[in-house]
Order: sequence, then structure tokens, then C-alpha cells
Amino acid sequence: MDAEQSDLVRRAAVHAALAEPVRLAMVDALALQDVSPKELGAGLDLPSNLLAHHLGVLERAGLVVRGRSEADRRRSYVRLVPETLDDLVPAAVRGLARPSRVVFVCTHNSARSQLAAALWVRRSPVPAASAGTRPSPHVHPRTVTTARAHGLDLLTGGTAHVRDVLEPGDLVVAVCDNAHEQLAAGRSAGRLHWSVPDPVPADTDAAFEEALALIRHRVGRLAAAVDTSAPGSPA
Repeated sequence: MDAEQSDLVRRAAVHAALAEPVRLAMVDALALQDVSPKELGAGLDLPSNLLAHHLGVLERAGLVVRGRSEADRRRSYVRLVPETLDDLVPAAVRGLARPSRVVFVCTHNSARSQLAAALWVRRSPVPAASAGTRPSPHVHPRTVTTARAHGLDLLTGGTAHVRDVLEPGDLVVAVCDNAHEQLAAGRSAGRLHWSVPDPVPADTDAAFEEALALIRHRVGRLAAAVDTSAPGSPA
């Protein structure tokens, strides 16, 4: 079994251990403090046999450890191993290096990429820009009104071509299928793809709001990964 497969097996075991309400409640109880098994059982109203069983499962999964009290050696405390929970993050996210900048790209650079960049600067200290593979002459009016309604500042009043924007060290996020397929077939280093439907053909407030909501969720996940990653070129 190679290292990648072994990591998947280990993470699956942790997920399995947590896929039981009592054990998940035990992990919650240990999130902020170490407690004795007796205190843990009392807090969750567990008989000693069930407590021992669930603690054993969590220990084998590497989620908790037990140690003797330095004061009363007959007493033990259960401690959560937070690093094990950190490892539940997908490997692709854990391996992401912090880029020098994030560039959001769509076809016309008039809607999705503009909104994505505006959401990004609110969420992350990593700089952002936007561009298009076939940029329109101007930003779509509903993009402007949608951004204003949500208190977002568009980074620029105009549009730009991707070839004039990209720099070494950029993490490119194609926020539409056309841009993704025009940039390159398949996934490559320093590039991600979000399949967000184009709100422009519908040209309604609802369509732009839906696109914003889809982008907001993805921006939050990516920003959380980038903000905690190590400096370096995108993986």
C-alpha cells in the first residue's frame, strides 16, 4: 500500500470513528478541556462498559489519548488529539501552498470573475485580480448593482484580458466552464475550476444572486485553505 492509499485508509478510520453520535459528543466534550473517563461518562450519561467501548474506538483511531494525573497517579485524563481532526481536511487542501495572488477568470470578465474577486478581498489578505479569456467592453450593470447591494467593492471599473493580468506565482481560478476549457484541457498546476453558471443570459437579479451565493461558498473554502497554508508557489 502506497503512502497516499495509507493516508486514505487512516482518514476513513477516523471518519468511521466519528460516525456515531456518542463518540462525536465525546469529541465535542474534549474540544476545550481534558477530562477523566468518569467525568466524561457522567456528562454523557454512559455506563462504564459503553464508555470503555467508545473510548477504545476513539483511541484506536488516534483521536484521543489517556494520561495519568501528575497529582493522583490512580487517576487518568482523556485528551483530544486535534492534529487527527486536522488530517480530515482533504489532501488536496492540505497540500495547497500559499499563492502570491489569486486571479479569477471567466469568459467576459463582466460578472462571475468580478464578483469572485470582490468576495475574495473581503475574505482573505492574499491579493486578488480578475480577467477574461474574451473580455467584454465593460462590467455588466447587474454585477455592479449586485456588488453594491452586498457592500462589495469591485476591484476595477473595467475588464481585462487574461494574458495582460497573469503573473508568475498566481493561483488561477476559472469560474466558468468556457474559461477553464479555453485556458487548458484538464487540471494543471496553479489552476482550479469552479463550474458556476453564467448569470448574464438570464439577466435577472435572481440569477446574479444565485451566482454570487455559489461563488461565496467556494471563496470561503478556498480562502480558509490558502490562509492556513505555507508560503510558496501554488501546488
